[in-house]
Amino acid sequence: MVARLAPLEPPYDEPIARTLERVMGGSGIEPLVLFRTVGHNRVLLDKLRSTGSYLLNFGTLEPLEREIVILRTCARCGSEYEWGVHVALFAPAVGLSDRRVAATVIDDDAWTPRQSLLVRLVDELHDDHAVSDDLWESLRAVWSAAQLVELVMLVGQYHTVSFVTNAFALAPEPFGARFPS
Repeated sequence: MVARLAPLEPPYDEPIARTLERVMGGSGIEPLVLFRTVGHNRVLLDKLRSTGSYLLNFGTLEPLEREIVILRTCARCGSEYEWGVHVALFAPAVGLSDRRVAATVIDDDAWTPRQSLLVRLVDELHDDHAVSDDLWESLRAVWSAAQLVELVMLVGQYHTVSFVTNAFALAPEPFGARFPS
């Protein structure tokens, strides 16, 4: 697969270099292709960074639940790139088993009742661009109003990321996982 828009290569101009360093958390790791591609528009790169940073580092959702939502969203959108990055970098840290990781792509009864609500939320937003009344009542019984906003925004953020990775035909990162067969 050949990317439709070549990612930026070093040396980066100073504002891009600062944003790329911030988006990578000062890890010293080469910035991901996703960020170097979005970097063609430095303002949008910074907005992607700030929203993503909040959701990943400062959000109020349990990390395991956050990752289920992200992985299911990326799987439903067909973004093997972003799904693979999250499987490699976050799934082990939050305790997602191989079966549950695969279940984000291939429907499976691997989920607890609470986790099933998250999968249903992603599926309904993806399929219908809305949430049914019965699911909404079930979600309200479990998560706070602030967390409900966060959940919907999380699905939206990773739809956006998936659109970017798919539209620009980004090849998976070398370390990224691949969708199960």
